[in-house]
Amino acid sequence: MNLFKYSITITYMQQHYKQNLIILGQRVKTLRENTGESINSLVFKRGGLTSATWSRIENGLFDVKFNTLIKVASILGITLEELLKNLSFDYTIYEE
Repeated sequence: MNLFKYSITITYMQQHYKQNLIILGQRVKTLRENTGESINSLVFKRGGLTSATWSRIENGLFDVKFNTLIKVASILGITLEELLKNLSFDYTIYEE
């Protein structure tokens, strides 16, 4: 068993996962900015999340749970499908 080959795959998967968090964060930030509201204003008015959690999501630093995704979409007034569009969900491990 070639462990090195699998460590490269895991690293690729981790990078892919991180890219999705960054893309999601950028989308959330853009959608929030389009509302013209600050993080504090948005989350305090609509509730459901703390401003610290929202900030971590926008910066791609938060492993977002499904329920949190639903809250974010609801706060932004969009569907979950709109929030997740163009994210890659292909985490297939390719073996040589």
